[in-house]
Amino acid sequence: MLLVCIWWPAFLFSQVADSSKLKTIPIFSSEQSDARSNLKPEILTSGFLDVINNGQVNASARLIRVFIGEPGKLVIPLSIYSGVSSNNFQNQQFPGGSRSNEQLLNNFINPLGGLANVSMEGCVYLDRKRYRVTGAALLYHAGLRILTGYRTGFINVPNSGQPINFLNSYGSGGFYFQTGAWERNNSKNVGICWIAGRYIICKSGKEQLQNLFPTTATNGFYHGWSAGWGIEINNLVNMKLIYYKYNKKPEIDSSDSIYQFSFYYSLR
Repeated sequence: MLLVCIWWPAFLFSQVADSSKLKTIPIFSSEQSDARSNLKPEILTSGFLDVINNGQVNASARLIRVFIGEPGKLVIPLSIYSGVSSNNFQNQQFPGGSRSNEQLLNNFINPLGGLANVSMEGCVYLDRKRYRVTGAALLYHAGLRILTGYRTGFINVPNSGQPINFLNSYGSGGFYFQTGAWERNNSKNVGICWIAGRYIICKSGKEQLQNLFPTTATNGFYHGWSAGWGIEINNLVNMKLIYYKYNKKPEIDSSDSIYQFSFYYSLR
């Protein structure tokens, strides 16, 4: 409960930065580093609160964002996220008394999922010489995270229901298109409306997942795709709606389609 209070509410479709950056700051260049030298560091400045169709609520916050490389040349944006999940709106146990791992369905396919998440993410704009109110880009996101599951089994089986933390690596790529958006009576405050699609893959160690699902054979490799829409207008609204679909889903008895509605916050 304390973590939720600290990080509430918690890419951007995991993929989209705030609207001011999308219009003016190139992803792979630090040409404006001098102009931003007096700004505060990006520590606990943004995050998402996600509501999932199965009743799960996720809160994730970006702890810090840094750029690695050489100023003025190629740089790599590195982000560290931390998050929590709450299943207060869904049944966490099966009839036999064992704990449910349904929250892993979202955490595997959502690049921002995980107790801790270290990743590089960004957009490569197809036209980098123009003022980007309307434009298209290629997306990328890859990293390593810690996920939490529960050992399956009946309640009378030793260690059944025990929480297990394990490593999961992931990567995604796709496309992104944005155009302007503004309030009817305030055309000076121009934000963005965007759509995006991507393909996501993730991999966990076979032995690690065998601890979670002792009676299930798995190779720990899952993948699927997602499509999303969002709108961002400074000091007015910042939200997104995403649909996830597995092509190879985890060995969990549940639907392989996920709907996610998210609220974004930014403290700048």
